[in-house]
Amino acid sequence: MTRLRLRVAGGALGALASIFLTAAHAHESPKAQSKSEQHEHHEEAGLKLSERQIAAGNFAIREVTAGILSKRIAVPGTIVPSGEHFAKVSVRLLGTVAELRKRLGDTVREGDVLAIIESREVADAKSEYLAARVAFELQETLFTRSKSLFESKVSSENDFLRAKTLYEDMRIKFDVARQKLFALGLTGDQIAALPKQPVESLRLQELRAPMSGRIAERRVDLGSLVGREGQESELFVIVDSRVVWAELALPAADIAVVREGQQISVETGSGAEPLPATIMFVSPLLDKDTRLARVVASVDNPSHVLRPGMFVTAHIPFQQIKAGIVVPKSAVQTVEGQSAVFVRTSEGFEPRKIITGREDSKSFEVISGLSPGDRIATANTFVLKADLGKGDTEHQH
Repeated sequence: MTRLRLRVAGGALGALASIFLTAAHAHESPKAQSKSEQHEHHEEAGLKLSERQIAAGNFAIREVTAGILSKRIAVPGTIVPSGEHFAKVSVRLLGTVAELRKRLGDTVREGDVLAIIESREVADAKSEYLAARVAFELQETLFTRSKSLFESKVSSENDFLRAKTLYEDMRIKFDVARQKLFALGLTGDQIAALPKQPVESLRLQELRAPMSGRIAERRVDLGSLVGREGQESELFVIVDSRVVWAELALPAADIAVVREGQQISVETGSGAEPLPATIMFVSPLLDKDTRLARVVASVDNPSHVLRPGMFVTAHIPFQQIKAGIVVPKSAVQTVEGQSAVFVRTSEGFEPRKIITGREDSKSFEVISGLSPGDRIATANTFVLKADLGKGDTEHQH
């Protein structure tokens, strides 16, 4: 009796399974198919996905076209600050830091005040300049008057020459006083504004940013003594990392494939997209120990992905090959032991077996299996492969 019940129950379960498979695959024959027939039928039917599912999958559907395969060499390198976007801010005068306007990490614009230095040396130099300026302007007026009198034959030549000598002497002293201020770090605009400044501010000197960027280093504190023993003191380092340099070490055998102005790509190996770069310098000399040539590439870095000190790999193309159909490697999966891509259909995707030919680091040449105009998934194709595998498992069960 028990055996009879088990047989009946088993028959019922088999009937339910048959109904489920029939509903799921209404297009199949009621007769059982062989495993090979099931796989062929599944590949032909493809994956049914709604437009919403396809959009959510971010499959980056792209039309198949001809393309270029690039042969490249990989060269190790290091990111360093761009020499044109890097500044050390120093002072050449003896004094103390009276005020700090910027902190480490602050973003600054060219001309922003970074710090204020209090210095007796700068006060003396400014006073000397102002006195020389007044004396020069007075002597210039006297010389102009003496010249007019001499030309009118009212005064003697000796009086004119004496006035001219004094004028030239004052002009030289005025220029020397002005150059001394330049040597202390004052700009032309700051010097021109001195006559309008109050006397008590003459001992103070503003230290301004020479370029826009971020404060990468601040090497002084409030009250610090700077300019000891006449030595230049470095107070700040400003870096604009929107443009950086990649310093590469190129083997001598590969020098022939690089040239200044050549377009290359730089990547960190972290999975981020490579950044385009331009070779700006190829050293004519080899390092005597390593026999490597120094190559410098300029890299636009608007998102600040690259930071000075990072190790990178530069890819330098040296040969380009035209191919009839090229697909990204991210589009290709292995299905049943063969290379395949997922072609967009009206109902979703269809796995299409392909034969690949030549390749580079990013792409495959497709010899057969695709035609120009076919639309394929180029991203997240592993998800489609997984769904395809689920379908195969269901067939096997």
